[in-house]
Amino acid sequence: MFISDLITDGIQEAKMIFGRKGKQVVKKYRCTFGRKKGRIVSNPSVCSAPLDIKKRFIMKKMKARMGARLQRKIKFTKKYNPASRRVRALNKSLRRK
Repeated sequence: MFISDLITDGIQEAKMIFGRKGKQVVKKYRCTFGRKKGRIVSNPSVCSAPLDIKKRFIMKKMKARMGARLQRKIKFTKKYNPASRRVRALNKSLRRK
């Protein structure tokens, strides 16, 4: 074991995963600490940024209004979109490592 292993393993802001941006597969990060813990973001520095209250309320209203419809659309996309299927396979292979 090296000292560098101890330093890098100490505090991890985010864990790298794959995500979708339109039809492309891109690297994204899952925050592992703070207010945005568990959220998928494009840049690890966003994990420590303050929450945007306005966006939170807009999303809350939209989910209340269209929740079931959004879930059906998400389910269809994840099942049939080739990019989403690639993302699922890549993330599954990351978990195995």
